[in-house]
Amino acid sequence: MTMSIVLSPGANRFAEDKEEARRIRLKQIMPALERSEKVVLDFRKVSYATQSYIHALIGEALQKHGEGALQLFEFKNCSAALKSVIELVVDYTLGGFPDQKTEKTRRTSK
Repeated sequence: MTMSIVLSPGANRFAEDKEEARRIRLKQIMPALERSEKVVLDFRKVSYATQSYIHALIGEALQKHGEGALQLFEFKNCSAALKSVIELVVDYTLGGFPDQKTEKTRRTSK
């Protein structure tokens, strides 16, 4: 089964409401991941989002489920700028501190 979530921005197609992102994470994303469902995050209405918004949206899922969570996520209709923010949050969350490399960072640093 797949859960599709169309994200809604604030003014000027800019997503920055961390409390809204947290609500989506707790009410929709985390329960879906617990059921091993795929989660499609559709950014068609969003041009850009803050790093803190994206972190509030997916950070806990990445921390709890590790790299395996990425197999259940699909990021849809992302602008180039938005992709960059998502990648930054994913790398930061999974990479941790420089001396705590994940399998992903070990593979890419060879």
